[in-house]
Amino acid sequence: MPPKDEESTQKAAEQQAASSYWHLPLSLQQFFFFLLVPPLTLYGAFTTTLHPFTAVATLLMYIFTGLGITAGYHRLWAHRSYEAAAPLRALLALAGASSFQGSILWWSRHHRAHHRWTDTDKDPYDARKGLFWSHIGWLLFHIPPEDRPRVDSRDLENDPIVMWQHRNFMLVGPFMALVVPTLIAGLGWGDWRGGYIYVGLLRMCAVHQTTFCVNSLAHYFGETSYGDRLTPRDHVITALVTFGEGYHNFHHEFPNDYRNAVYWWQYDPTKWFIWACSCIGLAHGLRRFPDNEIRKGRVRMDEKRVWEAKQGIDWGPATKDLPCYTMQEVRDMCKHDGRLWVVIDGAIIDVSSFARNHPGGERLIRAACGRDATGDFNGGVHLHRDVARQMLSTMRVGLVDNQPEASDI
Repeated sequence: MPPKDEESTQKAAEQQAASSYWHLPLSLQQFFFFLLVPPLTLYGAFTTTLHPFTAVATLLMYIFTGLGITAGYHRLWAHRSYEAAAPLRALLALAGASSFQGSILWWSRHHRAHHRWTDTDKDPYDARKGLFWSHIGWLLFHIPPEDRPRVDSRDLENDPIVMWQHRNFMLVGPFMALVVPTLIAGLGWGDWRGGYIYVGLLRMCAVHQTTFCVNSLAHYFGETSYGDRLTPRDHVITALVTFGEGYHNFHHEFPNDYRNAVYWWQYDPTKWFIWACSCIGLAHGLRRFPDNEIRKGRVRMDEKRVWEAKQGIDWGPATKDLPCYTMQEVRDMCKHDGRLWVVIDGAIIDVSSFARNHPGGERLIRAACGRDATGDFNGGVHLHRDVARQMLSTMRVGLVDNQPEASDI
């Protein structure tokens, strides 16, 4: 565990980071979009009848958009965790555009900076600044150009689909986010208003919030399954609302793995989508971090948690700190001083506080006082369980000379 002075320094840094952005000017365009569009959308939803076909279309469009972000923007372009054929790249570019979260190039640059400088002042979504900042605040404030982190995005700039989408995003984004959903419901079953409100606006706002949860909630709630130097966490609830992106501790430890969840029972539909695309030739080169390193990270964290848990348990005095007595001295103390001492495996056990609660009866345990009861304890009278052996460690008061030293449990 970190020393107290290190913990206090870390807390001070977090408090300073949390108050370090309020002086920044607001980005008015982003402010009005992210803070006014959601309530207006809810008003539209409350005043618009939901057609059954529109509900289905909203769900399907939500899945389409979500995969555009998770399988496209995130795992394909930001991390290059697999390779995709041109038709899949084009489809994911359109799907990602329908979320209206910026172009692939803009989104990936920020995300690469987040991974390169996680939990530092250069992290765009720095979790140390609080949930508000990491969720949406970083979009509402104008960060000076000189403070914006730099990353290598030449691979993206050499991708014609990425650059086409980037150059035309102010046309492609609104068209995919609002026009296409309206046309689907309007031309399909005459629900123009429902298509615009539900399939378009409500679905877009929902995807915004679930995506932002990866930057905020996934850094606050859950377990540090593979490493605890940084804030990312693994949590099934976050995974459920983000198409599997909630296993964020794994992702930050192994960022170029096309999976976020490595176990079959963990929810990661994006992983299965990528795998299915590879089965039909639309994706290849699926990158997986070596299983040995993944297991190593989990075991190391398990060991650390066990060590921390052991610090709150009374394991009894260490054998090196115990006084030594001869067997004759043990017998004399029991006979003349009334000590209830029993010798087991070379250790002198004071059973005075336990005699009355002994499952075999007080008489049986008193009969063992002043002698070596190792054989009785290990099966001669009863083969004691591990719990009994662990209790002995807290009742040790000494060692017997010329006996093997009792080992610490």
